[in-house]
Amino acid sequence: MPAFPHSTTSTPTAIAVPPSLSLPVIEAAFPRQLHPYWPRLQEKTRTWLLEKRLMPADKVAEYADGLCYTDLMAGYYLGAPDEVLQAIADYSAWFFVWDDRHDRDIVHRRPGAWRRLRFRLHAALDSPRDHLRHEDPLVAAFADCMVRLYSFLPQSWNTRFAGHFHEVIEAYDREFRNRTKGIIPTVEEYLALRRLTFAHWIWTDLLEPSAGCELPDGVRKNPAFQRAALLSQEFAAWYNDLCSLPKEIAGDEVHNLGISLIKHQGLTLEEAIREMRRLIGKCVDAFLVAEDDALRFADGLDDGTVRGKELSTAVRACVRNMRNWFSAVYWFHHESGRYMVDSWDDRSTPPYVNNEAAGEK
Repeated sequence: MPAFPHSTTSTPTAIAVPPSLSLPVIEAAFPRQLHPYWPRLQEKTRTWLLEKRLMPADKVAEYADGLCYTDLMAGYYLGAPDEVLQAIADYSAWFFVWDDRHDRDIVHRRPGAWRRLRFRLHAALDSPRDHLRHEDPLVAAFADCMVRLYSFLPQSWNTRFAGHFHEVIEAYDREFRNRTKGIIPTVEEYLALRRLTFAHWIWTDLLEPSAGCELPDGVRKNPAFQRAALLSQEFAAWYNDLCSLPKEIAGDEVHNLGISLIKHQGLTLEEAIREMRRLIGKCVDAFLVAEDDALRFADGLDDGTVRGKELSTAVRACVRNMRNWFSAVYWFHHESGRYMVDSWDDRSTPPYVNNEAAGEK
């Protein structure tokens, strides 16, 4: 299956997907696309990471393109205006760096540093312009992302997005406490927490500026739209868990669907992998049904008025991009250096992270 290379060339590279991670239905039924802005996106996000001091220059040079963060977003938000996609891609890159800081704060037992960062992010989310020059590069870069993302749609969208991300920050705090105490959540507890730590509703919210239209509550909360959105995100989170399992076992993680299955349902590693694959397959099948329902809902919104046509077009764009999330996530996990644990010198320490005492200043 051709997949996009880690460069700005157009020559495809064949990616070998391990049998345990292979999903033929994704490769066959979810053709991969990439936003035409991607080569420029990759270049500008790399520059942004440097300018915002989110990664040391040597790590940006060696790892940034191979981590494929921009590929992930360029494969998801098709049709987005270039400036919207750029803001989303920079925010996504920030999110990965934040996730790594969170992990290092846990590994190095830095609860004070994490607590300060948590409160600063809450504050920056509500008043980003006041934090653009914050001493912590992670906070300043986050504020930059928020100023840009808040510029595309009305205040009502901004308020909703902020509310969703406040919940994500608090979910990361729950994960911090679980990991420092060695608490492995039950499967049900984990799945509920995962919807927040994976930021399901953040990535769904960002479908709207990509489509150039804020969706009213009655449209956004329609069961057909909500189900398609949830299933696309559940697939991404669970497939991430499947691909991350070796990395997270090596890093003494406690937050992974496979780890919860092993701990609380008594499964072996091999049985847990089979069960995860079964759940992921069911999720894909359910999405194909939900997608049809959501597209029918979109068609019904076109009532002959200008507003009806606008909403119908926007919902169809959002649902198409929910579909794109499947292939974007799938190929990302096989191209990104983030999951190539076997190539790391230390399986518990990603080579692209700043493993120093960041945050203790």
